[in-house]
Amino acid sequence: MGVYKLIKSDDRVAAAPSAEPNKLVLAVVDDVLLSPHRDIEAGTKHSHEAPPEKEASAAGKRGQRLLSLDVFRGLTVALMIFVDEAGSFFPVINHSPWDGVALADFVMPFFLFIVGVALALTYKRVSNQVVATRKALLRALKLFVVGLVVQGGYFHGLHNLTYGVDILSMRWMGVLQRIAIAYLLVAICEIWLKGDDIVDSGYSLVRRYRVQLLVGLILTITYMVLLYGSYVPDWEYQIPGPGSTPKTLSVKCGVRGDTGPACNAVGMIDRQIFGIGHLHRRPVYERTKQCSINSPASGPLPPDAPSWCQAPFDPEGLLSSVMAIVTCLIGLQFGHVIIHFKDHKDRIIQWMIPSFCLLASAFSLDFFGMPMNKALYTLSYTCATAGAAGMLFTGVYVLVDVCGYRRPTLAMEWLGMHALMIYILIGCNVLPVLIQGFYWREPQNNLLKVIGIS
Repeated sequence: MGVYKLIKSDDRVAAAPSAEPNKLVLAVVDDVLLSPHRDIEAGTKHSHEAPPEKEASAAGKRGQRLLSLDVFRGLTVALMIFVDEAGSFFPVINHSPWDGVALADFVMPFFLFIVGVALALTYKRVSNQVVATRKALLRALKLFVVGLVVQGGYFHGLHNLTYGVDILSMRWMGVLQRIAIAYLLVAICEIWLKGDDIVDSGYSLVRRYRVQLLVGLILTITYMVLLYGSYVPDWEYQIPGPGSTPKTLSVKCGVRGDTGPACNAVGMIDRQIFGIGHLHRRPVYERTKQCSINSPASGPLPPDAPSWCQAPFDPEGLLSSVMAIVTCLIGLQFGHVIIHFKDHKDRIIQWMIPSFCLLASAFSLDFFGMPMNKALYTLSYTCATAGAAGMLFTGVYVLVDVCGYRRPTLAMEWLGMHALMIYILIGCNVLPVLIQGFYWREPQNNLLKVIGIS
């Protein structure tokens, strides 16, 4: 897949067979895709909303761990594995080629949403803001480095048993890098930007965290201004040509506010800042009708294919990551509900109302001309996926933490507790690469070929 099944889509994208990246992964599993009950700063200050004895009593009734967070995270991991494996056989569930939302397009926002929820629980008590910020920065840096090594192109792909990468063509952004950026900025918001208002209603909850909501609004406005207000000039790129001579293709733009594959501000900003050689080599729009005769699956270019069809485009670019941060901030507000409301009914109400509002806003925006688009991470897509995440999380909470149906979800719980490690091993193809490293006489005769995968 273009985003999550990284090695299969582009042999330059990385997967780490050595032990060192895996050690680093294990170090950040509990730090970034956070365990919801491990406070980073176990301060002595108590919140205003409930006495400690009441909190302890409520916790005792529900159990020591909020299992719905692990189960939701596990469901997201399972969804990622499913769409990665089945997406090539059923293109309808694969990432949407451009406008529209498919099943695979919910994976990234669900990860960001649950990171936000967990952050609220992790930083509910902060005794030293500077120390907490330093720790958050270190964790984000660890995750960013892991993503850079695993997804940047250092290790070989399934069809390319070579190591190392030309820095001039290294991919700087990726799934883990985006999560690291969102994690850091949202953690800073939670550490520094919350009030002291007593929370006894939805309105008072908004007042307590009004500065965080203002940050989300500023980010959204900034994104909208850049997306619809930036001028995108003509540009060109090169592809391998006959022999060793590269072929240069020109893309005509000269427009402002375009949201098509060729002339959008998201791609323009990435080309200007990173350089076109550092973007993802297999753009999702290669499966559009203009670029594939087998659309929505990948296929040969049509005879009249436009010039932009083979141009690199990063699905985790800088401008689109702005709205990814907003998704994480929305998850953070859902986590605040867990902290300030102890009754199951109150929590469910406080989650369902914003979830419905987000979904209604998404369909309204889409109806009035702002399509849901994962590659651009549009506002309508943000609202749709965050609303869906809120609805699903509420359903999981009712099933697991309210009704106590834990046995049917044990597998999802286990997946959720090891989410990042499983993503690295399976989603980034580290496990297949490890297996592929064993071969008989010729690299082509590897174990993956024997078992019918390669």
